[in-house]
Amino acid sequence: MRNVERLSSLKTELLDIFMSMRVAEHEQRSRTAAQRNLRARRGIELHKEFKQLSQHLASLPEDEAVEDEIH
Repeated sequence: MRNVERLSSLKTELLDIFMSMRVAEHEQRSRTAAQRNLRARRGIELHKEFKQLSQHLASLPEDEAVEDEIH
């Protein structure tokens, strides 16, 4: 009877360890995915900002651009 209790306890402990490992792996994957999404979102924002800046600069008349360089 004592061996059955030990075996049951050991099984429970192994299951707890396995589940803890799975939870830790899931949390790590979630953090990595969040970081990847944040970098992607920031990259898209930067691309839009540069595109908008290029459009604003392209719409400036040539005379203003020359005067700005002189001053």
